Amino acid sequence: MRYRPLGSTGLSVSEIGYGAWGIGGSMWIGAQEDESLRALHRAIELGVNFIDTARGYGESERIVGKVMREHRGEDLYVATKVPPENGIWPAPGGLDPAETFPGRHIRASLETSLRASGLDAFDVLQFHVWSDEWVGRGDWLETITDLKREGKIRFFGVSVNDYQPENVIGLIRSGHVDTVQAIYNVFHQEPAEKLLPACAEHGTGVIVRVPFDEGALTGQITAASTFPPGDFRASYFGGDRKQQVDRHVDGITADLGIGRDQLAEVALRYALGGQAVSTVIAGMRTVRNVERNTAVSDGGHLTAGQRSALAKHRWERDFYRS
Repeated sequence: MRYRPLGSTGLSVSEIGYGAWGIGGSMWIGAQEDESLRALHRAIELGVNFIDTARGYGESERIVGKVMREHRGEDLYVATKVPPENGIWPAPGGLDPAETFPGRHIRASLETSLRASGLDAFDVLQFHVWSDEWVGRGDWLETITDLKREGKIRFFGVSVNDYQPENVIGLIRSGHVDTVQAIYNVFHQEPAEKLLPACAEHGTGVIVRVPFDEGALTGQITAASTFPPGDFRASYFGGDRKQQVDRHVDGITADLGIGRDQLAEVALRYALGGQAVSTVIAGMRTVRNVERNTAVSDGGHLTAGQRSALAKHRWERDFYRS
């Protein structure tokens, strides 16, 4: 496993991080806790030292905390997220930060997360949505400053609204944020235009999420794919979207001259090649996926020709909402 600076925090984090949404059982159906525990332990054995969870990920914080307590003394870092108090994802324009992240709510959510995980502190506390309209408004910054001083968190970050990568640049320029988490993948290439350069300029750590586009970039989603009842992917890939994905994946594999079974590796290498990227948090619910994904951290890179070919497969859209 190779490691990179998490912006200017002083932390050195694994290139491949552990995205713990899928193990919480809230929207991804089929996770078994025993297998989730084995997968997370195996990830740590293979050098993964950055784990991303959230208050809204069902049992994820509890499971992550259990594993972290069994690895006390090791250099492992856990990030969690505070949900907006008004429960609106993503944050639309026109909201007051008093509606989304008032100080009392931030503190209460963190205390709940600490109890659920059994941890004494989190390395990174992130807001689960963000709007640059909130820079310089509300009492969230004072609360974050207090929580850092109290030793309950070390650093502050935000998880950028889905497919709104420029809606955080004002916060980055303010100097009040340590990390930014954003979608960046072969299909959603927009962050490379302004977000990633801004993070590089200001020393902000970049946590890439959704490198596989919820499975579309693994090559395993076909027109015949089905999902368990209640699994969010049933709506994410609803209608004719599986057929759309199929066609786009066929185009990528044909241009690169690879098989579908090689697409996940290419997708991870693409995300890792982004400017200022610190870690790519892949969802890894099984030991098999852990071993496959961590193997990509071997110092290898896509060639300029491969990245140029992939640039032509940019496919900007929002399957979460439309």
